[in-house]
Amino acid sequence: MSNATPAQYDLRGRVAVVTGGAQGIGLATARRLQHSGATVVLWDLDAERLPGAVQALAGGGPVSAEVVQLTDEAAVATATAATIARHGRIDILVNNAGITGGNAPTWELSPAAWRQVVEVNLIAPFLTCRAVVPGMIASGWGRIVNIASVAGKEGNPNASHYSASKAGLIGLTKSLGKELATTGVLVNAVAPAAARTAIFDQMAPQHIQFMLGKIPMGRFVDVDEIAAMVAWLSSPECSFATGSVFDLSGGRATY
Repeated sequence: MSNATPAQYDLRGRVAVVTGGAQGIGLATARRLQHSGATVVLWDLDAERLPGAVQALAGGGPVSAEVVQLTDEAAVATATAATIARHGRIDILVNNAGITGGNAPTWELSPAAWRQVVEVNLIAPFLTCRAVVPGMIASGWGRIVNIASVAGKEGNPNASHYSASKAGLIGLTKSLGKELATTGVLVNAVAPAAARTAIFDQMAPQHIQFMLGKIPMGRFVDVDEIAAMVAWLSSPECSFATGSVFDLSGGRATY
């Protein structure tokens, strides 16, 4: 990644919720949104890691956190109300939280593993969008960015649950983007190749090598590269793109 100073967009006065914000892509995204003046709110289930993430971001601007079970409708509603009570609004939602659920051929995956991956990677973004969209419509402005995956476009072998959940998230993005197209609320997705984060701990080494071998650039994407795209999609400078999917795959997917 370039060592150039990160671009700044005008997010002053905006409140951004980042799910799965305690580490990895979510934390890098929160930091990048802060860089453009946003107040960031981390929604994450990891109560042990959240305080450290808040501390890491404290010097960059206003930040708070909510421990949220994102697959639970009531918990998401509570977090939404708490965030609005504290900060007055939610302008930006980044649906980043996700799991891989391990690797195995489809017929060897348990129904429980399949359901868990779909719940976290697809149902949770539906619930968060459902909770925050009415407020965005009322204010006449909003940005939703869903972190999908190249696997949702191409389907990775031995990861059918993950691939299907991310394909579903892409479908949600397209539908919601069309529904909100005249409201001032834009909905887009990013489809990155794999980034070397803690999610790799859930993958078999051979699956990691498979993913690397599919990337023409010959490297994994950096979390800051993903954060840079999310920052633009979260900004007023993104004004005519909605229901779109932006590839960050090092040349693997170009459609």
